[in-house]
Amino acid sequence: MKILNFGSLNIDNTYAVEHFVQPGETMTARELKRFCGGKGLNQSISLAYAGADVCHFGCVGSDGDMLIDMLNACGVNTDAVKRLSNFPSGHAIIQVDKNGQNSIMLFSGANRQIKPEWIDSELEKYESGDWLLIQNETNCLEHAMRAAYAKGMKIAFNPSPMDETALSLPLELVKLFLINEVEGATVTGKQAPGEIIAELKRRFPNASVLLTLGKKGSIFKNSHNSIFQPSYLGTVKDTTGAGDTYTGYFLANYINGMPPHECMQIATMASTIQISRDGAAAAIPTKAEVLKALKDF
Repeated sequence: MKILNFGSLNIDNTYAVEHFVQPGETMTARELKRFCGGKGLNQSISLAYAGADVCHFGCVGSDGDMLIDMLNACGVNTDAVKRLSNFPSGHAIIQVDKNGQNSIMLFSGANRQIKPEWIDSELEKYESGDWLLIQNETNCLEHAMRAAYAKGMKIAFNPSPMDETALSLPLELVKLFLINEVEGATVTGKQAPGEIIAELKRRFPNASVLLTLGKKGSIFKNSHNSIFQPSYLGTVKDTTGAGDTYTGYFLANYINGMPPHECMQIATMASTIQISRDGAAAAIPTKAEVLKALKDF
C-alpha cells in the first residue's frame, strides 16, 4: 500500500528569541538556524522513518536542492517533486521563544504553483486502496481530492494552516482527519474536544478522527472505538514539526493495520522525542529511536 503525500516543501529560517516580536517592536535574535521544513516535507520524512512507502508530490524553486536531497536521504521517493526555475522555494520565518513555543510566518513560493494536469499524471501510478495525504500549504487541493477519490484512494487530511480554503474543500471525501484543537474548533464551531469530535463524526460519519491536544494528549474516534492517549513528559526545546511527526508516525502504522491505540503510543513518543531537539525535519526520530524509547519508558 502506497502513500502519495501532496504537500509543501519549505526552507525554515528559525530565530531564537526571548519572546515573540510585538507590533512596533524591534528585537535582536539570539541565533539563526536554517532547516529543511514545510508540513509536507516533515510529514513525508516521518512517514518514511515509520516504514511507509511514501512518494512526495510538490514543487521547489531553483534554490530547492537541499529540500530534495533531504527527502532522498530519509528514504522518501522524490520522483514527483518538480523544480520551477521562475519561482523561489517556499520558506518560513519561525520565532522560537525561550520556552520552545513557536510563531510561524509562511511564504508559499513554488508550493502554490501546482497544475491540475501534473496531479492527474501522478495519480495514474496509484490504485484503489492507496492513500493520499494532504494539508493546506499547496494549491489544487480540491482537484487532487476528487481525482484521488474517483480512483478509490483513501484521503487523509491535516487542515493546517486553517483558512477559508480548507473549509471550502469537499471534506465529505476524507477518510481520516488529523486535526488539532484550534483547527477542530474552526471546522465545527465547538470548543471542547469531545464536542469537536462528536460534530466531526456527525458531519462526516464515514471518517475517522484523530484530534491532537498538545501536551494534553490525543483522542481517536471511529465507528468502533474512542481512545485517549496521554502525552509523555519530556524536554521541550522546539515544538515546530511536532504535529507533522505525529501525523506521519500515526498514519504509517494505521494504514498497515496496527491497532489505533498502538499507533497513538508510537506517534506520541515520536513527537515527544522530536520536540526535545532543534528544528523540524532534522529533529524527527527514526523508528529505532522511537521503539527504544517506548521500551525504556
